[in-house]
Amino acid sequence: MGDFDNSNTSANQESDEPIRLDEDTDKPIPFDGEDTSNTKISHSPLSLGGDDTATAPRPVTKKPTEKMVSSPDRITGVKTFFTKLHAGAIDFLNEQINNWLRDNPGITIKRTDIVTGDVVGKKIEPNLIITVWY
Repeated sequence: MGDFDNSNTSANQESDEPIRLDEDTDKPIPFDGEDTSNTKISHSPLSLGGDDTATAPRPVTKKPTEKMVSSPDRITGVKTFFTKLHAGAIDFLNEQINNWLRDNPGITIKRTDIVTGDVVGKKIEPNLIITVWY
């Protein structure tokens, strides 16, 4: 603790003021033994040879030859249900899915995915996640 050098501070200087340096702080800090006084940096674009008028190729677009026909097997939407892993919550999930299907009679389910994973809420808890593709 006795090695503290306070030669850069004066007795009248406030302790909250930054210590003034004698060097110019706008200059970059040189590497060890490097003299930066004669450094020349070019800001011109790098030439890689070749023609300077290079242009990007235009993408080829094909015009559709047929009109796209909507298939009845095509997936048009997705609905995700999730619940905590206990009996009461799973019963409530069943009611939610049944009510959603009852309220949307025109929906034809194409696929379902079921997975367990963590859902972040107030805390991270494992959940049953059901994804219905229709």
